[in-house]
Amino acid sequence: MRLGIVASRFNEDIAAKLLERAKAEAAKLGALEVTVESVPGALEIPLALQWLAQSGRFDALVAIGAVIRGETLHFELVANESARGVMDVALDFGIPVANGILTTEDEKQALARLDKGAEAVRVAVEMARLKARLHENR
Repeated sequence: MRLGIVASRFNEDIAAKLLERAKAEAAKLGALEVTVESVPGALEIPLALQWLAQSGRFDALVAIGAVIRGETLHFELVANESARGVMDVALDFGIPVANGILTTEDEKQALARLDKGAEAVRVAVEMARLKARLHENR
């Protein structure tokens, strides 16, 4: 299993904890190769995922980040567009891409959801195994 993770550095403390749990889960699940790429923020995640998908080196990808509502509408744009971009990569390339980008009202909510990094890895691995199984039966 070759897993690519793209992690945002924005909201660094939370994002780092999400990534730490994601990497621990990947090790627990026996992912043979885990590559982590870092990007400035959630809006940059889809492009980096696209580049990883284009490489053909990965069985599944994971997006990790934290978008916390501020006082402007920027939150809506970042939350919606990053999620759309993540889904676009999955559909365009036919590769499982799990969305572990938190979108919360505040830091307290984000801290309560740190296991979403590990959950995203579990989803990506499960979907990669499903894809492999379905392609075996052709």
